[in-house]
Amino acid sequence: MLKVAVIGGGSTYTPELVNGFLARIDNFPLDELWLMDIDRDRLNVVGGFAQRMVAAKGAPFKVILTTDQREAVRGASYVTTQLRVGQMEARRKDEYLGQRHGLIGQETTGVGGMAKAMRTIPVILKIASDIRELADKGALLVNFTNPAGLVTQALSKYAPDVPAVGVCNVPITAKMHILESLEQATGRKIDPEHAELQTLGLNHLSWHRGFTIDGEDVWPQVISGFITELKKQDHPEWDPRTIEVLRMMPNYYLQYFYHTSKKLTEQQKWPPSRAEEVIEVEKSLLRDYANPDLKEPPADLMKRGGAYYSTVATQLLNAHYNDLGETHVVNIRNGGAVKEWPADWVLEIPSTVKKSGITPLATEPLPASCFGLIAQIKSYELLTVEAAVHGDRESAYQALLAHPLGPEADKVQEVLDDMLATHRGLLPQFWN
Repeated sequence: MLKVAVIGGGSTYTPELVNGFLARIDNFPLDELWLMDIDRDRLNVVGGFAQRMVAAKGAPFKVILTTDQREAVRGASYVTTQLRVGQMEARRKDEYLGQRHGLIGQETTGVGGMAKAMRTIPVILKIASDIRELADKGALLVNFTNPAGLVTQALSKYAPDVPAVGVCNVPITAKMHILESLEQATGRKIDPEHAELQTLGLNHLSWHRGFTIDGEDVWPQVISGFITELKKQDHPEWDPRTIEVLRMMPNYYLQYFYHTSKKLTEQQKWPPSRAEEVIEVEKSLLRDYANPDLKEPPADLMKRGGAYYSTVATQLLNAHYNDLGETHVVNIRNGGAVKEWPADWVLEIPSTVKKSGITPLATEPLPASCFGLIAQIKSYELLTVEAAVHGDRESAYQALLAHPLGPEADKVQEVLDDMLATHRGLLPQFWN
C-alpha cells in the first residue's frame, strides 16, 4: 500500500497538493492520503474539500483526516511537512518583532526567521522520531516548512538516520520565469522537463548561474536578456551593474541583504504586513473551501503565494518512487558535492533523485562575493539549531550576533528577550 502523510494538512495549500497527486495517479499509485492537523475545525474544512476533489475524479485514492500525528505517520512511505507552529498570528508577531527594533521582519530571514526556526525545529524532530518508530522502512521526510534549509540542517544533525530533504518553490519559479522569457524571445514552446536550472547556495540565499535545454547551455542568452530588461525599467528589482558583475540571478530573498534599506522602508508602511494580508486571503479561501459544491481549487489560491508548490512536491515523490534519476533542486547535506565547503552544511543544490536516495551533484563553489554571506548565514543557522534543540540562550545570542541582518551587539540581548517573551508559549525549551 502506498501511503502519504501530510503533517499540516489543514494548510490552504493542501488542495493544490491534492491536485498534483490526482494528475500523477497513473505513475504514482497513491492508495491513502492522510491529512493531519492539530486544528480540527480547519482540517475539516480543508480536508472535506480535498475529499470532494478526489471523489469528483472517481476516488482513485482515499483521503483520511486525523489530529493524531502518530497514526498519520504509521505505515507511511512518504511524510511531508507543511506546518506553521503558532499559525499565521505567530508570523505576524515575527514581522512586527523586526519592525519595532528597526530590523527586517520576515518569516524566513532575519529575526523573524530565527523565531520561526526555534518554534519549528523541535516539532519537526518529533515528527522524525515518529517516522523512525512507525513509518515504512526507508520512508522519506519531505520538508516544505520554512525556514526549509535551517529545518533540514537540524534534521541532518539530530535525525541523520531518517531520510529527509528540504524543498522550496523558489528554484522552480525561477526556472518557469526563465522559460517564459526564452519562449517570448524565440517564439517557440519549451518543455520544462527538458530544461535544468543550475543554482547553488542556501535556502532563500542562492544564486542561479546556469540554464540548459536538452543539455545545451543557454545561460549567456538568459543573463544578457535579464540585464537588458533590468536596464529598461525605471525601478528595477536588482541593480543592473550588480548583475553584470555577478553574471548570476540572485534568489528573490537576497533583496533583504542587497537592498536592506529599501526593504526596511517598505515595512515601515505596515499595516498590513504580509501575514496580515495572508490572514485575509485565507479567510476567503476557507469560506470557498467550505462550499459543498466546490470541487476544484478556486482562482484566489494563487493570491496565497507558493506558485508551483504541487509541481515541486509531486514531481519529487514521483521521481523517488519510480527511481527516475531526475535532477531536482533540494536542500540536502553537502557531503562533498562542493568539496571546498564543509561536508555537514545543508545546501540548496541540484541533486539526483533515485529510490535508493537523493544525492547532491558535484559542482564548483560560488565566488567569494557570495561565499562570505553564505558563511555568515550558515554560522547563524548552526547556532540557531543548537539554541532550538537545547533551549540554549547563549547560542541564541550568538546566532543574532552572527546574522548580518541582526541587531548591533549592544542591542542583541534586548531583541532576544523580546523574541523569547513574544513567543513564550511556543518556546517552552527556553523557559522550562
